[in-house]
Amino acid sequence: MLTVGDKFPEFNLKATVSTESLEKAFFPITNTTYKNKWLLVFFYPKDFTFVCPTEIKGFGDLNSQFADRDTQVLAASTDSEFVHLAWRKDHKDLHDLPFPMLADTAKRLSTALGILDPEEGVAKRATFLVDPEGIIRFAYVTDGSVGRNPQEVLRVLDALQTDELCPCNWKQGEQTLKVA
Repeated sequence: MLTVGDKFPEFNLKATVSTESLEKAFFPITNTTYKNKWLLVFFYPKDFTFVCPTEIKGFGDLNSQFADRDTQVLAASTDSEFVHLAWRKDHKDLHDLPFPMLADTAKRLSTALGILDPEEGVAKRATFLVDPEGIIRFAYVTDGSVGRNPQEVLRVLDALQTDELCPCNWKQGEQTLKVA
């Protein structure tokens, strides 16, 4: 699995960006679409499941806070853009998502990242914070049955963006550590 300090792989994927109409629903997104921004890319195993929509909604609820930090949120799974669209239309918490859902149907990105589950053939529940130079600065994977804490990902982003030493449980606005 790629980890902190590794270059995030190049990608070119179809994404579901809207439920408004078929003409506006899909858009191609690459690793350079959001040039000079931080990326929060989180993978989840499958659409139409139980834990996944709680996390997607959780990241959606914090999207404006990520945007305030010049960070683009991208959700991703190995489902197609059409399945993403159907799920967004079907699930009340996903109707108005403020970020794209990437369709890694060929499983190239999840394979390149080392997060493709060999038994299930789907992406693991993985989260990556990628700096504007394309370097992974945070990598986090949980068991499929355990949802993530989007607030913790935001806290880590805040800490990374200080370029300072941040103690345990540090929060934005608190003192960072100084080397004596």
